[in-house]
Order: sequence, then structure tokens, then C-alpha cells
Amino acid sequence: MNALGEFALQLGLATSIYGIVCYLMAARGNRIDLYLSADKTPLVVWACVMMASIALWKAFLTDDFSVEYVWAYSNSQQNVFYKLASFWGGQKGSLLFWTLILTTYMVIVHSQYRKKHLRLVPHAMAVMLVMTVFFLGLLNFSTNPFELIPLPPEDGRGLNPLLQNYWMVIHPPTLYLGYVGFTVPFAFAIAALITKNLDDGWIRLTRKWALISWFFLCMGNLFGAQWAYVELGWGGYWAWDPVENAAFMPLIVATAYLHSIQIQEKKDMMKVWNMSLILLTFVMTIFGTFITRSGLIQSVHTFDEATLGFIFLGFLGVIIAFSVFLIVKRLPLLKSENELDSFLSRESSFLFNNLVLLGIGFATFWGTIFPIISEAFRGVKITVGPPFYNQVNVPIGMVLLALVGIGPVIAWRKATWSNLKNSFFKPIVTAGLAGVGLSFFLPFTNKAEILAYITFIICVFVLTTIVLEFSKGARARAQISGGTFIEGFGSLVWHNKRRYGGYVVHVGIVCIFAGIAASSAYSVDAQKVLKIGESLELGGYTFTYEKLRVREASDVKTRIIASMGVFKDGKRVWTAKPEKEFYKEQNQPVSEVSLRSTFIEDLYVILADFREDETATFKVYVNPMVWWMWFGQMVIALGTIVCMWPDKQEERRRLQRVRRQEAVFAAGPAAPAPAQQE
Repeated sequence: MNALGEFALQLGLATSIYGIVCYLMAARGNRIDLYLSADKTPLVVWACVMMASIALWKAFLTDDFSVEYVWAYSNSQQNVFYKLASFWGGQKGSLLFWTLILTTYMVIVHSQYRKKHLRLVPHAMAVMLVMTVFFLGLLNFSTNPFELIPLPPEDGRGLNPLLQNYWMVIHPPTLYLGYVGFTVPFAFAIAALITKNLDDGWIRLTRKWALISWFFLCMGNLFGAQWAYVELGWGGYWAWDPVENAAFMPLIVATAYLHSIQIQEKKDMMKVWNMSLILLTFVMTIFGTFITRSGLIQSVHTFDEATLGFIFLGFLGVIIAFSVFLIVKRLPLLKSENELDSFLSRESSFLFNNLVLLGIGFATFWGTIFPIISEAFRGVKITVGPPFYNQVNVPIGMVLLALVGIGPVIAWRKATWSNLKNSFFKPIVTAGLAGVGLSFFLPFTNKAEILAYITFIICVFVLTTIVLEFSKGARARAQISGGTFIEGFGSLVWHNKRRYGGYVVHVGIVCIFAGIAASSAYSVDAQKVLKIGESLELGGYTFTYEKLRVREASDVKTRIIASMGVFKDGKRVWTAKPEKEFYKEQNQPVSEVSLRSTFIEDLYVILADFREDETATFKVYVNPMVWWMWFGQMVIALGTIVCMWPDKQEERRRLQRVRRQEAVFAAGPAAPAPAQQE
């Protein structure tokens, strides 16, 4: 199976190169025979990568330690759950997993569009195959996952204990689904530039691809935050780590893109801007892989064998140079038909929203690469820590939050003062009253608490605008149909899924902002050495150390478990059981946090250290409203599902376009496109 997997990667590389040549020659030379030949290559390449993936999974499940990668990331005692996850636990497997997702997406695109949109599809498929060639080239020549050990050991080293967590099985695949997904809109954007089909057809064609990729990237970032919260044992969920930033930046740029394409679709504006945003989003995904595999930045997220920095940097440079060349060459065709009518309009608010998002993205990018630049030019690596990001991004983020409430409500083209008054009077009054009420309960002893207070007021403002939008729309629907308010609400959302699904996503964003503000400003912590029977007081709770026990979990690890009774007003509310796990093979202790989470606050207990006399050091946090972040994540998922739910009217329009495209296909790939191309 190992030899078969290795051969499959070689065959996949050769087939990908053949497919690129055939697709480009078919599009350029009007060769239907070459197009039909190239038409089979995506399926063959996917089958090859799938065969290699199955071979590697089999090696993990059968404890084949003759494979160096299996030896490095698994052992015979490892849970099957984590043996499967070890596939993407290191650099070699993660690149194969990336390629598997990429070729799977390519096959889906191939099955959807192979007989439609024939001006764009051959070039788009060629672009996706170029990306496949790059990753298959790495797997064949630089990071072969089937590399063998001459004298196989009896057992393996095992997966990093920090990665033996259920979020490890969820977080990387979700993040990769988002990262790789942006290859599809990138490929069609490049195809549009090459073929000069620069209307909004390529945007409509890839809109759902961009949305689902954004969704997975958003969920991947939040899953990563949950992993850090429960596994790393430091009381927080986001540390502005360089690799965290690398996953955050494409999310920010993609968010700007998803907002600004609405202006192009409605007003035929911002063509250069939107093209640049989607290309930049893809560049940021490759930059993220560069960060984790360059070896230039140390992080718990980077791979131990990260040695591909210059290869990825060169690939990144080629992508940027080619993208800029195409945009500059097509600038006359990308000229917008319309201009902004007024500063007070939804178009201008979306543009300002884009600028704010890119401001956050640039600040994060600069903080991420500054240590590399400082080391290159001064020989000293100057680390940029959380204070820099918080000082820059927090106020910008508050402006962004306010725009979440302003943008969707303000009118297109030009808003009158009467329209502004009708739209914002109630939200502003409600937010003002909330601010007065909160001032009686919240402290204002430092900058963080003041910023949190302002954030809560903005959250109330945004939620009020969203509630009013739903309410006005539902009442209007109910009056038209003669039904109830609930029926009107259902009809409103069902017939405007994209708009009102977006509002639901905004509600989730508000919940996340509120959770971040509260947990950052009002979290309290304490660390104390305790003997059995002693207590510490924190946040109105009493934490009493009750016992310490040792448990041999398996031949792989030993667990040291402490018990703490948690009391409030003299009543036991919880028993915390933090622990230390000692993995024998890696000789590495890992803290397992004990967590009690409610929508009000989290109680977070860490066993920091212990001694033979059962004296132990505990670190305890009381983190307000962290639960709201994870709740916001679920709301975002719901809103995205609503946005992507099939629409019958849109489906009818799609079928009409398909019929027009079938006529084009019958005449060959180079036949003239219909007047309305999508």
C-alpha cells in the first residue's frame, strides 16, 4: 500500500500537468478533442490523491512504523480517534490532506460546470490544476509522506500531547476547508481576467463558493480559539500568535470581499477592488501556509519539520506577480460604469467597511512579519505582542461593529436626512438608554473597562437596528398576505435568504464582540499554593482544595488529578477536577483544564504544579461571558446556512442560463458566449 500510495502521487502529478496543457490548448486553439481529453483529468487526479490518502490512513491504523511519518506522529497505544487525526498532524500529511481537499473541490467544480460557462471553465480548471501540481510536486520531491525507515522501530513517538484533543480532529480540517475553498473563486477570477469576461458573471458563479469557504474559515478560527482555551491552560482563547494571525487575515479580507461584491452586482462598481480582494484573499491563504512551514516563526501551531519557507515564498511571489500583471493589463476593461452618488449611501458605508477591515488586516499583517523584517535588517528579532494588536485593532474593531448596524439600514444611492432619522432614531435612543443603565452596574477603573462599556452600547445599537429590520419587514409581509406576524416573518426570511441570513450572521458577530469585550475587561484570576483543606477566594467564589490522586491511564500516560470544591454563598456549586497528564514517550506534561461554563461566566481551574506532600499550586480564572462567543459561532453557522439555502426563483434563473449555455457547448468551447454570461 505504501508503494501504491507513492505511485499514485507520481501519477497524479503527471496527469495534472497533462490536464493543464490540454485545457489551455483547447481554450486557445478551439480544439474540442483536447477539451474532451482534459475533461477526464480532474477525476483521475482526485482518484490518485484519494488512493494515496487511503494508503497513509491504512499505515496509521495498522501501526506501520516503517513509514517515517507514521513513526513520528503515532504509536501503538494511541487512540484510533487520534490515529486518524495524525494524518494532518505533521507537515507531510497536512500537505497531502490539503491536496485531497483541493482535488475534491476541483472534482465538484468539474461536475457542476463542465458543460457550462465554457469561456471560463477551461482556464479555471487549468488554474486549479496548477495549484495541484505545486502541492503534488512538494509531496513527490520534498515531503514524501511514504518515506521509509531502513530499520523500522517497534513503536512510534506518538502525536504531540497538546494535539491529542477533540478540537484537533475538528479544527485543522475545518480551517483547511476554508483555506483551500478560496482556490475556486481565485481560479475563476484569473479565468475572467484571461478571457476578458469581466462582468459580474464570475462573481455570481463563485459567490456560494466564497461564502462556504468564508464559513469554514470562520468556524476554523473559532474552533482554534476553543482548542487554545481548553488545552493550552493559560485562561485565554486568542494570543495574537503569528499562526493565529495567518488564519485570521484571509478571513478579514474575504469578509471585505463578500460585502463589496454586492455593490458590483447592484451598481456595476468596484470591479478592480473586488478582483483585488479575492486575489488577496487567496494570497493570504498561501501566506498562512508559508508561516506554518517556513521555520522563521516559532509557535505551538507550526510544524517541527518546517523547512519549505523559500519554496512557498517563491510560489507566493509568482502568484502575486501574475495577478498584478493581469489586473494592470485589464484595467481599461475593469473600469466601473457608475460612481458613488453620495457619501450618505449604502455603497459608501460598504466601502468604508472594506477600508476598516483592511485596516485590521494590515495591522495584523505588519505585526506578524515585523519580527522577520527586524531580524533580517537589524539581526535582532523584535517580537510584537498582544498589546500592539489590542491597541491598534480594538478601536478599529469597534468602528467595524458600528458599521455592522449602519451599513444594512442606510439607503442605496443617496440617503436623505429624513431616511437617516427614521432608520436610526430608535436604535440610538435604545443604545443611549442601555448606556445609562449599564453605567450603574459596570466599573470604569481602567481603559479596558471603558472600551468594554462602549462596545456594549454599540452592540445594543446594532441589535436594535437588526431587530427593527426584521420587525418592519415581517409586518409588511403580514399585511400583504393577510397572515400573522410569525407567518410574515417566515415569508420574509424565505424570500430574502441572502439578506436576512446576513443579518443573522451579524447577530452572531455581535455576540462574539460582547463576549470578547466582557472577558477581556472583567476577567479576574489568582494563583496560590494550597495544602489539602485550604482555600482561595476569587470573584465571589471559594475554591477549596480537597484531594489529589494518581491514576495510570494506560501504558502511555499517567494522570495526576486534583479535586476542588467550589462554593458560593456557602453552597457547593461545582467540583473542579484539573489534572496533569504525563506522556511517557514524549516526556511532556500537559495541563488539562477543569471548566464550568455558563452564559454568565466561566470558572476555569488549572493544576499548575504539585509536590509529593500533596501541596499543589492552582491558577483560577473567572471569565465573564466567554460562552457568548461560542453561542455567536452557532448563530453565524445558522445565518450562513440561511444565506446558502437554495432559492426556487434563483434556481429557475439558473436553469434558464444553463439552457443558453448548452447551446454554446453544442458549438464547441470557443463558441461566442450568450449576451448574459454567468
